[in-house]
Amino acid sequence: MKVKNIINREKPSLSFEVFPPKTQDKFEVVSTAALEIAKLNPDFMSVTYGAGGTTATYTTEIAKSIKDTGVTPLAHLTCVCSTKESIMEKLNEFKANGVENILALRGDIPQGTEPSKWDFKYASELVSFIKDNGDFCVGGACYPEKHVESASEKEDIAHLKHKVDCGCDFLTTQMFFDNDLFYKYLLRVRNAGITVPVIPGIMPVTNGRQIERSCALSGAVLPDRFKRIVERFSDDPKAMEQAGIAYATEQIIDLFANGINAVHVYSMNKPYVAQKIKDNLSEIFK
Repeated sequence: MKVKNIINREKPSLSFEVFPPKTQDKFEVVSTAALEIAKLNPDFMSVTYGAGGTTATYTTEIAKSIKDTGVTPLAHLTCVCSTKESIMEKLNEFKANGVENILALRGDIPQGTEPSKWDFKYASELVSFIKDNGDFCVGGACYPEKHVESASEKEDIAHLKHKVDCGCDFLTTQMFFDNDLFYKYLLRVRNAGITVPVIPGIMPVTNGRQIERSCALSGAVLPDRFKRIVERFSDDPKAMEQAGIAYATEQIIDLFANGINAVHVYSMNKPYVAQKIKDNLSEIFK
């Protein structure tokens, strides 16, 4: 099923993200975790794609195994350092494995590389290429707190508008921890003429010491309320896990209460976290 059809239904939808292993010896562990999350019957599951395509084969394998359970997969695809030929190979691989949903991303630029020599410099170019070469449902990323490389919010949304005009069927946000930021961002996006669905991405923080690095990479800001949670519980892993899941659950409930019908959870290959989130929302999804 196409993700755009799933998220346009009237009932709320909940999806989870998993990421492939970097090495073959970790494949079974990650694959098992992905299938455990699939047993929760999410509306779809996304599978990330390593920098420069380092986990490309694993992405397809895990996406296929998820599809075999009856859950719709959404495969990430980055174009940094890629050629049109290599991207076409991936699209053919997705087609052969029944993967019809792609999240099109530029990817992080490796140090010492020269983007001007690449076939794809921006995610918008990848979106157009995918749309020209298959009947894929294509998503794109967006940033409620602005992409770290954008000079201003206005510039960031202008780039987003161009990417959507190239063929994005939906957008998924980077993680955020203050829902008011998302609501204000959604208003700016709509005022810019971007009408495709925008799925908020929520990350349950279960490790207080890792969140600072994640925020630095994504540009996300921790609100004071959440900072106090991290400060209080980061030295107690079980307490931090419980507090992080509770905070994420509150965010999700608030989003649904304010008319947002699709939420994506960055579950970090942790079936327990996905299970607890689903349990906390059991009456909403009954």
